[in-house]
Formats: sequence, structure tokens, C-alpha cells
Amino acid sequence: MLLRRLAGPLAGILIPYIIYEYLRRQSAWDVRLFLPHGHFYIVSVVALLAVTIAFAVGVAGRRTRNIKVSFLALAFISLAEIFMVHGLSTPNLILHQTHVPGVMAPLSVIATTFWLWLSTFPADHRLVVYFAKHERLLLPVWTTILALLGTLVMLQPHLLEFIKLDVYPLNGAITIVIASLNLHTMYRYFQSYAYSRFPLQIAIVYSAGWLIVSQVIMVTGESWRLSWWIYHFLLLSSMIVMVGGLIKQYGANRSLTGAMRALFTLDPYEQITNSISPSVKALMIATESKDLYTAGHNFRVTVYALKIAEQLQIRPDQLRAVAQGTIIHDIGKLEIADEILNKPGKLTVEERAKIEMHPTRGYEMCRNLGFMKEELDIIRSHHEKWNGEGYPDRLRGEQIPRLARIVAVADVYDALTSDRAYRKAMTHQEAMQFLKDHKGTHFEPACVEAWEKVADQVPDINRQVSSMYDQKIATA
Repeated sequence: MLLRRLAGPLAGILIPYIIYEYLRRQSAWDVRLFLPHGHFYIVSVVALLAVTIAFAVGVAGRRTRNIKVSFLALAFISLAEIFMVHGLSTPNLILHQTHVPGVMAPLSVIATTFWLWLSTFPADHRLVVYFAKHERLLLPVWTTILALLGTLVMLQPHLLEFIKLDVYPLNGAITIVIASLNLHTMYRYFQSYAYSRFPLQIAIVYSAGWLIVSQVIMVTGESWRLSWWIYHFLLLSSMIVMVGGLIKQYGANRSLTGAMRALFTLDPYEQITNSISPSVKALMIATESKDLYTAGHNFRVTVYALKIAEQLQIRPDQLRAVAQGTIIHDIGKLEIADEILNKPGKLTVEERAKIEMHPTRGYEMCRNLGFMKEELDIIRSHHEKWNGEGYPDRLRGEQIPRLARIVAVADVYDALTSDRAYRKAMTHQEAMQFLKDHKGTHFEPACVEAWEKVADQVPDINRQVSSMYDQKIATA
């Protein structure tokens, strides 16, 4: 099974390399194609396209609150801007014969490789958390830095004369580093893909492999030969396949327009009812299909949590975090046996212990899928209690992440007002009394008080939200 899954990526990587080696050894076929204008136009068009895509992907990363997508945008912009300088410095066009093209081509692969490699780090890694705090600045600042450097290089090409990225042995060392980082990237993303089957993950596997082949061709190929041209098209292919992966993963109707429209909605309720990305929806459906109780539970808890968050005047970006994290807060139940999840009677101590592992299991799953810290906090800490008697970490008071405190109230309210195999649902009034009685012990008082205000404004909120869910199912 593993070999069958590996067959596609291995073939996609090895076939272009085999073609390159075959052409290189067949001198009669490996003709010299000195097409400076063609080279300029191909590289420039590809680069301009990549810049446009990079900004779309960058905004998408913020809208989906997925730091991996943001790193993907930085990889795009690195390839685009640096490779554009490679095209602009084509000999005898804007500049005469210079050292610039030979430096900028491998530099574009190095920068792209770095950001792809960084995207393999767990979302709670210290470096990733640092970048996530400055996510809004990442794309504009990095774009500006590259633009300034590119302009400087075009105006003062002699500044690169001391950089010998295209000469032995430095080019060999760089190739080893690029191959190592991309192989690590491929391994980590293939591991995640084997579990989650997210299209973007397998797209990055192919792209990272093509970056390796491109670097090898840069080092071993002869400029302007037919075989040498292959790496230009491999870099183009790497961009195209990542865009395809992005569209499949985040575009509900499998088009770039649809992906952007779904991603850029400002209304968090619309994100829940209409525009949950296919990847997040797949996780939600997988959980609901395994645990009969959670059918509709994820949706209702998300709406309740958003109502509480709005009452507490949470920022819009945090509202999106509530929506993204709460809709899959029970994802860890995927690793709990069906007979335990759907047991009609009371759980044994051992079974209860296994159930209580689901927050950490879900956290471990999602930290490698690019979910940001706030979403991870919800997944891990929504069963913590204000008095420190919750699980899995026995956090107390404000040690519990704020969004998790909000979700705890919403989660328990929905549990109480839903039928279970071993008990009937409480009424709205009974559930509200339970929350009030446990204010300051199980729940943060401010979150319960916010929910009381919501309930006062909409007395039959549980019926309204259930009806909203039924309509969603009917029109799905």
C-alpha cells in the first residue's frame, strides 16, 4: 500500500530527471537553443503570475488561519521575485553578460525551499509561533525586501561578483542542503497526506521533489541546451501543482474564483454554514460519522461559542479562530474506539480515561496540519475547568486559553440540551441553571454571564440553531 502511494510522487520526480539525463547524453538531441528573448519572456511571465498567486495565497492563509498556507505564499513570492531578476538579467537584454543569472536561479530555489521546509514545523513550534504573531507583516515585508534587493542587483550587478553559487564546490554543497531540506519536506508532508489526504499536502510533495531536480539541472546542465531548459518548466510546474492543491483543498467548487470567494468572506457565520473549507469539513464529517452524538454538535457548539465571543467583543480574527477551532474541537475522537464512543451505558474508569485522551490526540493531529495556536488551544483545552479539575493538563483560571474557556461553556450547554443514549436532554432553563451553579468552578464567570446575555436576547436559541443546522443539512 505504501509503495503504491509513493509510486506517483516518485514517478513525477524521477521521470523529468531521467529525461534530462537522457537528453544530456544524446548530444545530437541536446541541441543548443540560445533564445534570450524567449528566456526573458518565459521567466518574466512565470514570475509575474507567481507574484499574483502569492498575494492571493497570502490573503487566503490569513482567512483560513493556516500558517502553512502563509508560508506557501512566501515560498511563491521568493520564487517569483528572485526568478524575475534571473529573467531580467538575461544576457544582452537589459544587462550585458553578468554573473547575475547564475546566482539568482539557485537563490530562488534556496529561498523557496526554506519557506516550504519551515512549513513542516508544528504550528506550536517557537519559531512558527513567532512568525504567526507577525503574520500580517510577513508577506508585505518579505516582498519589499526582495524587491529592493532585486532592484539593487539590477542597478549594481557587480555586487554579486563575490557570490559564487554556481561554481564548484559551493554549488555542490548548496545542492546537498536543498536536497536534504526538500526531502525532509516531502517526508513530513507525505506522512500527513497518508493520514488526512489533503490535496495541498501531496502537491507540496511533488513541488519539493521538482525543486531538487531543478537544482541538480542548474548545477550539472549546460546553459541554453535543450536539457537545461527543463528546469524552467519544472519550476513552473511546481507553482501550478501547488495552486491546484490550494484550490482543491480550500475551494468548495474547485475553482480559484470559488476558493477566493469562500476564503475571503468576512462573516464567520457564513464560514460555518456555507464556506467551511473542504479540508476542515472533511475532518468534521469524519468525526461526526464516527461518533453519532456529534452529528450537529460541532456546528451548534461553534454557533454558541461565536455568540459568546461576540458578546465578549472578541476581535474579528479571533472570531475566525473560534469558528475554525470549534468546528473540529472533538477531532481527537477519530482515534477512540467506536464501541466506547457509542456505548449506551455508563463508561468504566478505563473507558473514561480513553475518552479523556481525545483533546491531546486532536491537538497532536492538528498541530501538524497548520492550524494556528488559538485553534490548537481550543482543541486541547476545551475540557479544562476554571478550578483546575479538568483535563488533559489540569489548567486553572486564566491559565486556560481564553477561547477554550468560551468553547467550554458552549460545549457543555449543547451536551446538556442534547439527547444521549443514557439520558434525555435537559430543557434550556435546566441547562442554564447548571451553568450558573458551576460558574467560578467549572466555568469562567465572564463566559457564563456572556452566554446568559445571549440567552436573554434569544430565549429559544437552541431551537433556532438546531433549525439552522437542519436547513444546512437539507440544502447540502
